[in-house]
Amino acid sequence: QVQLIESGGRSVQAGDSLSLSCVESGGTFSGYGMGWFRQAPGKEREFVAAIMWDNGNPLYSITAQGRFTISRDKTKGTGYLQMNNLQPEDTAKYFCASSPVWSGGYWRGYESWGQGTQVTVSS
Repeated sequence: QVQLIESGGRSVQAGDSLSLSCVESGGTFSGYGMGWFRQAPGKEREFVAAIMWDNGNPLYSITAQGRFTISRDKTKGTGYLQMNNLQPEDTAKYFCASSPVWSGGYWRGYESWGQGTQVTVSS
């Protein structure tokens, strides 16, 4: 069973930046793609960004485009989500997930999920 572990979430002020990390237990990422999703209380899960692990090609949601950057370090088996100019509406629990094939923003294509890390942005 693949286990993903997110870290880096915390409370910040509007306009601040934050970097989230995701690592697969064992230290080696075994998926084809890594995705970041978020979910706020009372709202549906929302796609944020995804990356093809092998070549690093990214995909962003409209809300993430221009503010967030997804990346990965293959040597460390770690994926990152750099978030800039955070706003209160970015408050959510952020999850990383692994897909065996390219799934982009389609959350049902992701087979393994982390427990999430909370990001809270105050105005």
